[in-house]
Amino acid sequence: MANYVGAVDQGTTSTRFMVFDHDGQEIVRHQLEHEQIMPQPGWVEHNPVEIWERTSSVVQTALGRAGLCYSDLAALGITNQRETTVVWNRRTGRPYYNAIVWQDTRTDRIASALEREGKGAVIRRKAGLPPATYFAGGKAQWILDNVAGVRADAERGEALFGTIDTWLLWNLTGGPHGGIHVTDVTNASRTMLMNLETLDWDDELLSFFGIPRVMLPEIKPSSISGGYGHTTESGPLGGRVPLTAALGDQHAAMVGQVCFAPGEAKNTYGTGNFLLLNTGTELVHSDNGLLTTVCYQFGEEAPRYALEGSIAVTGSAVQWLRDQLGIIQGAAQSESLAREVPDNGGVYFVPAFSGLFAPYWRSDARGAIVGLSRFNSNAHIARATLESICYQSRDVADAMAKDSGVQLEVLKVDGGVTANSLCMQIQADVLGVPVSRPVVAETTALGAAYAAGLAVEFWKDTDELRQNWNEHNRWEPQWNDEQRAVGYRRWQKAVERTFNWVDVA
Repeated sequence: MANYVGAVDQGTTSTRFMVFDHDGQEIVRHQLEHEQIMPQPGWVEHNPVEIWERTSSVVQTALGRAGLCYSDLAALGITNQRETTVVWNRRTGRPYYNAIVWQDTRTDRIASALEREGKGAVIRRKAGLPPATYFAGGKAQWILDNVAGVRADAERGEALFGTIDTWLLWNLTGGPHGGIHVTDVTNASRTMLMNLETLDWDDELLSFFGIPRVMLPEIKPSSISGGYGHTTESGPLGGRVPLTAALGDQHAAMVGQVCFAPGEAKNTYGTGNFLLLNTGTELVHSDNGLLTTVCYQFGEEAPRYALEGSIAVTGSAVQWLRDQLGIIQGAAQSESLAREVPDNGGVYFVPAFSGLFAPYWRSDARGAIVGLSRFNSNAHIARATLESICYQSRDVADAMAKDSGVQLEVLKVDGGVTANSLCMQIQADVLGVPVSRPVVAETTALGAAYAAGLAVEFWKDTDELRQNWNEHNRWEPQWNDEQRAVGYRRWQKAVERTFNWVDVA
């Protein structure tokens, strides 16, 4: 009897496989990092073959560690880093080029040209997104325009496009030997190519990027009872398991945080930060720099939409302290170092390494540390890094309140950075509302498992999932209103210093 559901969580810096029981409790996990390839400033790439190999390895290792096999799994779900773009040959399964990561800024000229030509308004209206380097459509165009032979193969139907969910689904279901070429509505909504109302690729949008429709995957619901397909016996699970769910990581976290009602919101702290607000079946277009996106779609139900504030660099700023500056040896040390000082000592760090995403959308911005004096130490820089995570979330929360009229009463949080108690306390202080973390903080994988399990009636409905949610920690605000206002005003001054650093034609 299948007593568990599995979830592949393919993220920006690592891939993990997790298995959950009916109570939503973790049974086993295994996780491996993959290489971050940075050929030149602003370029960020991953090796798609390495990602597939890591996926296979974490699945096999986790199942072996728990003494499980494919027949113990009722279903399998996938969640993934969004917008990261792969183009590969359908016959050989080999990528034509490295995956271009969502953080990559090489498409800034493509994005600025769309605005200059008046196409930005159409993209916002149809796709709910501003023209930006963040999204997959421009990345696909860059590959078609710059990698020899790809456009000709694409027009013949030999070259396939996909975000990471599509790449993994294709490989898990056979690859060159019958692999399915599909994506779900959440990932498709991050391309600038899908119409949010029709939930299909839009010919006008495709024409803006010169992308042949034949290279695109079929768009499916996020959770589907018949499944997208089954894993193959030659694959990492060693048998046939129904693949019944796929969601972009932030949408999966909404499911994992059981944010099923309009007005419910969560903030995920990973490589970047992503604050989403469920708007139900209503498409809400933003006037304040947020994105309109599909939240999820279960089977034949109407899609649920969300407003999203996407922040490019938060947890990866802590990695930068470790890998580039060398002032900490591990992420956990950022908390102990920051606790050596009572405040930021006047230092503000705006980690605009890939420009600024929501609510600014400034591809011309670059990172800056401001307010330094001889008094300051590496502890102040560590503290300013944690504060930057929280202030960027405040930027988005304020924009969300303006768009929706909904004021946050409590912020549900998840992701790796939530293990940093000081950072979560600062977040409560900066926002002025309590911050709540669930027992299972890695809710992206849990959400993919929930969506997969719903499709096969492992869980009967979303009410049953709500019963699984339990709070683990809560942080109450400690700053007074004046502290909060002064800190945020200085943060906004620091953000302004990052503008107009890069010339974008």
